[in-house]
Amino acid sequence: MKTIEEIKEFATKIRIETIRCIKQRGFGHIGGSMSIADVLAVLYGNIMKYDPKDPAWKERDYLVVSKGHAGPALFAALALKGFFPVEWLATLSKPGTRLPSHCDRLRTPGVDVSTGSLGQGLSIAAGIAQVFGMRKQENRVYAVLGDGECAEGQIWEAAQYASHYKLNRLVAFVDWNKRQVDGYLEDIMSVGDIAEKFEAFGWMAAVVDGGDVRAIQQAVLELQKKQADRPAVVVLDGIKGSGVPEFEQMEYNHHFALTPELADKVIADLEKQMSKGEI
Repeated sequence: MKTIEEIKEFATKIRIETIRCIKQRGFGHIGGSMSIADVLAVLYGNIMKYDPKDPAWKERDYLVVSKGHAGPALFAALALKGFFPVEWLATLSKPGTRLPSHCDRLRTPGVDVSTGSLGQGLSIAAGIAQVFGMRKQENRVYAVLGDGECAEGQIWEAAQYASHYKLNRLVAFVDWNKRQVDGYLEDIMSVGDIAEKFEAFGWMAAVVDGGDVRAIQQAVLELQKKQADRPAVVVLDGIKGSGVPEFEQMEYNHHFALTPELADKVIADLEKQMSKGEI
């Protein structure tokens, strides 16, 4: 097991490489990429089974990033874990790239599921988990959802399905950063108490600080111990653009133009925090 300090450092490196990735493009989905860096660090640091040398390893755990526009954060995590060269990150969305803006399993080593239209990822994850159960495989499935997409009806159809079929190999995470592309959820479409809603559908649920890797890891491990006959969800109570004050304070930080100057400053600040052990 990696130490909590190592997981924190990994999360910071994911942020740094994500920003470098988007910097070369000049714009991108930065806010939601930053807010899942910590959960990705926990999953690829201590929770998931995988083999970078064999991305199709049959005993691996699967990850479905339903909020597929946050693909750059996933790409950064995969590159740092050796699924492909870090240099690939500089090709984001360029002609011939293996890294399109959204997750694509046919192009990117380590991506298990292609994602695009919001609201569909949990259904895919539930289907995978059901197959594992039918085959009596020990693999687990993890899904990362956006809070905005929880306004989609398909999310709740999948939640009902997963509960009915007792899909205990499935753990979902909701990136509750309170914002979506056009503004705050409370102004556009309130999703209410997300954990309470999942519990009403028969799921186990926990709410943790989305920027606290220790709390995220502990929640996952505790839920999985009790997950005898139902799926589980961890609601990540966080901030869009988290880990980078300049991004957190932007009014519209879902997708924006990133200047080289701002990118370089943010990267330098994150690297300085790492070197001082302040992460």
